[in-house]
Amino acid sequence: MLKYNVRGENIEVTDALRSYVEKRLKKLEKYFDMTQEMVAHVNLKVYRDRTAKVEITIPLPYLVLRAEETTDDMYRSIDFVSEKLERQIRKYKTRVNRKGREKGVNNFFVEQAVDEDANEEIQDTDSGFTIVRNKQIGLKPMNPEEAILQMNMLEHDFFVFQDAETNGTSIVYRRNDGQYGLIETK
Repeated sequence: MLKYNVRGENIEVTDALRSYVEKRLKKLEKYFDMTQEMVAHVNLKVYRDRTAKVEITIPLPYLVLRAEETTDDMYRSIDFVSEKLERQIRKYKTRVNRKGREKGVNNFFVEQAVDEDANEEIQDTDSGFTIVRNKQIGLKPMNPEEAILQMNMLEHDFFVFQDAETNGTSIVYRRNDGQYGLIETK
């Protein structure tokens, strides 16, 4: 069952808004094995110029789904972001299923969850640098193509992973020319 954590910034989350979010995200449940409880973190925000931004993050055991959308209407933003999430899921499942058939693997969807602990604002007084966020992640064994897919789904510029072939830590990143780079450790 998908649970919902809906919060608002500069907006009161009414029952109507909450039920609309739940109705739109309920359509995503068909893509998952719902034996495990999952939580969708939904952030609704209204800016001074009255634009409405919706951010949705769904941490799953094998990846993190994330999408955001900003329009002039909160309900339209909810529609767009739920459609964006559905496209991400279909794209990911298609690629993973294709890779699984090629490798003879039946279930790609059972992997260790990424553990994120965020510690805010750590200051190093010796160097004068301030670290504003600290994350701890679990490295999942995967190939560079899967890491690029995960990076794109998270809308990040780089992604750290454990290379399934070498068992070493690797990093994929998006280059300025739109191509991808790979950094491997020795």
